[in-house]
Amino acid sequence: MVVIVDYGMGNIHSLRRIFTSLKLPVVVSHKVKDIEEASHIILPGVGHFGRAMDELKQRGLIDSLTQAAMGDKKPILGICLGMQLMTASSEEGNSEGLGWFSCKTTKIVVEDPIQFKVPHLGWNTLHTTKAHPILHGVPSQSEMYFVHAYAVDKADDEQVLCTTTYEKEFVSGLISENILGVQFHPEKSHAIGQRILANFTKSCIVQD
Repeated sequence: MVVIVDYGMGNIHSLRRIFTSLKLPVVVSHKVKDIEEASHIILPGVGHFGRAMDELKQRGLIDSLTQAAMGDKKPILGICLGMQLMTASSEEGNSEGLGWFSCKTTKIVVEDPIQFKVPHLGWNTLHTTKAHPILHGVPSQSEMYFVHAYAVDKADDEQVLCTTTYEKEFVSGLISENILGVQFHPEKSHAIGQRILANFTKSCIVQD
């Protein structure tokens, strides 16, 4: 069972429709019991980092999510803000994150604000750094849909799944064993995005 975590700040309905179309069992929930019983977990997110962490705390979800990810080693996918929440901290709200990755989320700063608007909005190219089951059937240089004003500027090389360039390079995908984060929105990225979501449910996301 795929559980999409509902903490009030995610693009939940689009995700649920995709999994329903793939004929995969999916539940949208904020209940600890459902997280404990899930085979795969998705942490979506759109909005403010600090407020998102507050919502997770208020709903009592941080311990159960950390146990699922770090203790039980369940496949867990963070999307956009969901990926950022997996990092150590963010400049948005000056808030600590879940800390599953040691990297930090920082505000996108550009030198040419005429050509490169913030937030980064629209289609952009993935530059994959390693082969991985989550990218099976995803052509090199595929374009994904982005909308974000904060990003992971740098991370440990072994944890970088892919990067994207928007004036300068940023990390658009993170991987550590069963934990995966993507800065783009696969649920808005048409067939290639659906392929990534389908790959996620078919794989335990263990790094090669």
